[in-house]
Amino acid sequence: MFTKTLDDMLVKTLVADAVTAPSMHNAQPWHFGYARGTRTFALSADLERAMPHADPTTRGLHLGCGAALLNLRVSASHAGHRTSTALLPDPHAPALLATVRLDDPHGRTDEFLAGLHPALRSRHTSRAPFTERRIPEHLRAALVEAAAREGARLSFLTTPHLETVLDLITHAEGYNRMDDGREAEQRRWTRDTAAEPVVDDGIPDYAFGPRKRTGSAPLRDFAGRGTVPDRAAADFEVRPQLALLSTPEDTPADWLRAGQALERVLLLATLQGLAGSFATQPVEWPDLRWILRDPQSGTGKVHMILRLGYGPQGPRTPRRPVDQVLTIEP
Repeated sequence: MFTKTLDDMLVKTLVADAVTAPSMHNAQPWHFGYARGTRTFALSADLERAMPHADPTTRGLHLGCGAALLNLRVSASHAGHRTSTALLPDPHAPALLATVRLDDPHGRTDEFLAGLHPALRSRHTSRAPFTERRIPEHLRAALVEAAAREGARLSFLTTPHLETVLDLITHAEGYNRMDDGREAEQRRWTRDTAAEPVVDDGIPDYAFGPRKRTGSAPLRDFAGRGTVPDRAAADFEVRPQLALLSTPEDTPADWLRAGQALERVLLLATLQGLAGSFATQPVEWPDLRWILRDPQSGTGKVHMILRLGYGPQGPRTPRRPVDQVLTIEP
C-alpha cells in the first residue's frame, strides 16, 4: 500500500499525463477528482469550457475528455496498475463522465496500453506540411485495430470519397468564417503570445502553422478573419491521407469511446513516426456530418476526420496546472 505522500504524488503524475490529451481548441474541458479511500478517479466535464456555437451537443467536449481518459489509463498501466473503468456511471449526474479505479499495483497490467506511454508527451497536433510518403498498409491496419480496441472504427479514405470529404471541409470552413458566433468563439480560444506571453489553454499563434499556399491538405485556420504578422506560407500535400473515426451509435457513451479510440490511434501513430492533425469543420455542421458516412455501408456516426502522415510533430501547446484540474479527497 502506498503512503499518503507517495500516493498523492502518483495521482498528480497520472493526471499530468492525462491532460496532455488534445481537446477542441485546446479548451481542456475536464476535471479529475481522486478518492484516496477507494483509489478511484472521477472524470467530470467542465461545462464552463463548452462551446455552444461549434459544439452545442457537447459531443466534441466528450471526445476530448475521452482522450484524457485513455491517457489516464495508459499512465496507470505504465505505473503498474490495472484499471477498472465505468462510463457515465450515474444517470442523474451527466457531467460525471467516467470513473477509473486503480487495482492492486502488483496485478496484471495491459502491456499494450503501457507501451503507448512514451508517446504521451511527444504527441502534438501538427499543422505543418507532411510529405507525400504513403502510410504502409501494415501500419494502417495497426491503427484500425487500435481504434477497434476502444469500440470505434477507423477507415482510411479513398477516391472518390476522399474528394467528397475534402469538398465538405472546404465548405464547412467557409460556413465557419461567415458565422459571427463561431468566429467569436474561435477567437476566444486563440492566443496572441506577444500580448499574452504566459497562457495555459487555447491555441497560441505559434501553433497555427503556416498559411496554405498550395495543396489539398485540410486545415482549420485559427487566424480566422484576422491575420498573423510575418506568418509564413507553405506548400502542403497534394494527396493528403485522411481517415474517419466513427461509432455505430451517437450517444454520450459513444462519444467517450470515440475519444479514447482517437487518442489510442494518435499515440500509436506517434510511436510509429507519424504526425497528425484534425479536420472537424464538417462534423460540426449537422447537415454536412451525415454526408461523411461510408458511401458503401451508409452507416456509422462520424466523430472525427484525421489527417495523418510523415512530417514534423507540432509544437507543444499550453496546459493548465494539475492543481487547477485535480481535487484529492480522503
